[in-house]
Amino acid sequence: MYTLPSCVTFFERGWLSSNSILLLDDKKSILVDTGYWTHAPQTEALIRNVIAERKLDIIINTHLHSDHCGGNAHLQDRYPLVETFIPPGHANYVDDWNAQALTYEPTGQHCPKFKKTGVLRDGDYFEVNGMTWRTYAAAGHDPNAIILFNEELELLISADALWENGFGVVFPEIEGIQAFDEVESTLQIIEQLKPQWILPGHGAGFGNVSSALVRARSRLTQFRTEPDKHAIYAAKVLLKFKLLELQRATLADLYVWAESSSYLQLLHKEYSKGISFRNWINQLCSSLEKSHACKVIDEYVINI
Repeated sequence: MYTLPSCVTFFERGWLSSNSILLLDDKKSILVDTGYWTHAPQTEALIRNVIAERKLDIIINTHLHSDHCGGNAHLQDRYPLVETFIPPGHANYVDDWNAQALTYEPTGQHCPKFKKTGVLRDGDYFEVNGMTWRTYAAAGHDPNAIILFNEELELLISADALWENGFGVVFPEIEGIQAFDEVESTLQIIEQLKPQWILPGHGAGFGNVSSALVRARSRLTQFRTEPDKHAIYAAKVLLKFKLLELQRATLADLYVWAESSSYLQLLHKEYSKGISFRNWINQLCSSLEKSHACKVIDEYVINI
């Protein structure tokens, strides 16, 4: 069993918020990913429990999905001197705050406006407690994502590029942009790094990376062969995420929300246009209910 050093604190969160990782030494404190905006006070409490009255010096976002950077604004308010570093691909959209380009409008999610200090590019590095963390581009799930690796610790912060049982939705594919090859390229990078332990964006930390890579590649092969399965997976993830946020919603309210999500509209148009949009949403709810991810009671859909 791998034991994290004292300079690394892993906050395993629920699936609405990404996990967060606090890197700490005598000179600085760095938080990797800040969770969803509704959990921002919880994120702050987790940090303060470790650093007490010290200030938070740096925020790093592995990518700019709302569940990974939604707490940025709150923490920037609480720690006015904190610096925030993001991947370079969407940096201009943060400066101009384009919620469409940043995918918050297409996903039907929310992220409070925040500011960036700079970017972390492929190959950039920084030190914590005398050990080097290096940045690697990790396209696939998000075309601009990064992962962070510490060679001395053989420790990888993988975000949504690799989980113990799969990886995150390949969002470019929703827009008709081929990105499954990028998922494989990122898996190859992880394989070459040979981490002993991985801190993923969701779920518990894990070792036995070779087995995780086998499972991820099996899933990738299925998505390549049957892209409709990836489409349904993506649609159910978007719907489940909203239920995690709301906990309880009427079907009527879910229809209104879903109709505002251009990603759901694209998925329906491309893969399920044989039925009406609302009936398709009903089918997704039924599928989530069969997998015990929600309950449908009268006109309500309830997260479980």
